[in-house]
Amino acid sequence: MPEGPEIRRAADALGAALIERPLTTLWFHRADLRRRGKALAGRSIVAVRPWGKAMLTEFEGGWQLYSHNQLYGRWMIVPSGTRPETKRSLRVVLENVEDAALLYSASDIAILAPGEWQSHPFLSRLGPDIFHADTTPVRLRARLADRRFARKPVGALLMHQPFVAGLGNYLRSEILFAARLHPARRAGELDADAAGRLSRAMTQLAERAYRTGGETAPKSWVKARRRAGEGWQQARHWVFNREELPCPECEAPIRRITFDGRRLYLCPHCQQEPAS
Repeated sequence: MPEGPEIRRAADALGAALIERPLTTLWFHRADLRRRGKALAGRSIVAVRPWGKAMLTEFEGGWQLYSHNQLYGRWMIVPSGTRPETKRSLRVVLENVEDAALLYSASDIAILAPGEWQSHPFLSRLGPDIFHADTTPVRLRARLADRRFARKPVGALLMHQPFVAGLGNYLRSEILFAARLHPARRAGELDADAAGRLSRAMTQLAERAYRTGGETAPKSWVKARRRAGEGWQQARHWVFNREELPCPECEAPIRRITFDGRRLYLCPHCQQEPAS
């Protein structure tokens, strides 16, 4: 599933293609969306915003198109009047005289009247977006100590969208390694230093992955691994997808474990398991 950085990059691309450009085509695959979409006719798109792994395309007057790519959804931007060769199912068309933004294969789509997002079953449960200007390390440290989250192990909390929206599986492994924390550590039991490391790693690595198109390790590391013959998918991370390769800090073999139902990669030396 695309994580917050990928959704933010997609939102940037949609915004560049659609904002303040009158639509020539507004089409939805479902009949209920077509009926509700009549309220959007003649309205310009004024913003495209990510919220975690969801996207909100905002029209004049506060109306919003909500979409969540889930596992298979994908936005494509092509020249107006063209359609790509694909076996994917077309769900939404937002087209102007220059560009067409096409949503394929997504199944979670809604048209929301002004203020309706507050009662939406997914959006209403989300925590702050990892990229929002207010989502600072200071705010994240406070949320780690919040009684709603303090008893959760950090390996589960980083995937818990009501805590912070937009983190996913590859970011989880990389953030915990950067913070030198085992996933079983409970959020409320972290001392000030550990909580600070974790909070800074959340914002810094999400931002790096956004800027680089998915790299969480520093550019110097990625380049060195590529020169050593590794593919980009593996070289872009410190520990994720690097089972049995040496830890970049201590050279102990990276381990792959299952935590909270998903694969997680860690260094058993740098991220020591807490005493039971």
